[in-house]
Amino acid sequence: MERARIRAGAGAAIAALAVLSAAAAYACGDSAQPDPTASPLPTFTPVPPTPVPPFQPAAAALPASDPAITANRGLPSFADLVEDIQPWVVSITTERFVRGMFSTFRGDGAGSGFIIRPDGHIVTNEHVIRGAQEIEARLWNGESYTATVVGADVVADIAVIKIDADDLPFATMADRDRVRVGDWVMTLGNALDLKGGPTATLGIVSGIGRTIETEQGQQFFDLIQTDATINSGNSGGPLVDLDGTVIGISQAVLAEARFGFAINAVVAAPIIESLIESGYVSRPDIGVKGDDIDGEIARSFDLSVRNGVVVTAVDRDGPAYAAGVRVGDVISKLDDIPTPDLAAFKRLLWRYDPGDDVVIEYIRGNTANAARATLGRERTAQ
Repeated sequence: MERARIRAGAGAAIAALAVLSAAAAYACGDSAQPDPTASPLPTFTPVPPTPVPPFQPAAAALPASDPAITANRGLPSFADLVEDIQPWVVSITTERFVRGMFSTFRGDGAGSGFIIRPDGHIVTNEHVIRGAQEIEARLWNGESYTATVVGADVVADIAVIKIDADDLPFATMADRDRVRVGDWVMTLGNALDLKGGPTATLGIVSGIGRTIETEQGQQFFDLIQTDATINSGNSGGPLVDLDGTVIGISQAVLAEARFGFAINAVVAAPIIESLIESGYVSRPDIGVKGDDIDGEIARSFDLSVRNGVVVTAVDRDGPAYAAGVRVGDVISKLDDIPTPDLAAFKRLLWRYDPGDDVVIEYIRGNTANAARATLGRERTAQ
């Protein structure tokens, strides 16, 4: 098409030159007749130009929040969810005074929490307020309160603090296990102690029933694993489902794997109630530390079974040792109820009261054994 345009333009130019030459000859009085034998100038069929549509300025981009754009893209907005839960999410800052050799140093800390009762009770992690001399709770509307510690539980890493306020919006805790791998979840909290309100992050439940151990050897069980980002300062904040129900309490992050862990709300609920009512948690003690059985542990202890809780440490003054349980044994049942993993074992154990008798069934080598033990008392307080 472009070549055709060029040819048409050239033919028109030649025709124009011919007309000008003839006019010049006539003007000069040249009346000579053209040679009848001369070849005529070539003729050209003009090629019409390709029509070009008129310029139309691009329409102004609609904001991303426009419902039509959001619907067309198929991407849901979670803004309403954030607005629903933000009023009961709390930013927590702490001050600690550390005595050095020659002077006392002040250290600041930051974490998150959420209001659990309208009278100002707030749930957070125990490690957020541990050793704090001053605790400040800042609400979503900018109001700040000095908070006092009601109770704390080191075993579960849960604490309850209180501010002097009434008629506050408060969270709803999940009352049953309804978490599934793949469910959408959101965290909201005081991430990195940034100004401008809580930080929201979105992800899915990537695992349930997880057990982790700290560098100090402390174990946490039945945790929810999520890829929703849990940054420094998120600890103690809520992990919610898309209904805005608290299904977990953000606790820890495994940085090298880029996922975090939250305390299961079903596990946390009775602990929270105990802290509010008495300031501490009294739970039975059986005197063992254990772990889930995986391939490495099975090889290390030369285990013949793949379900149960392998005993990794035994308190010589505890009930289990008195009943005959030793390191390397696998506890398979309590009172004839299976304990396939550490989470199930802990949940079942904590249904008992200190002083209760329980039958421990355990496997040593290929031999099944059973023994009765009287549970002791495990008490943690702030």
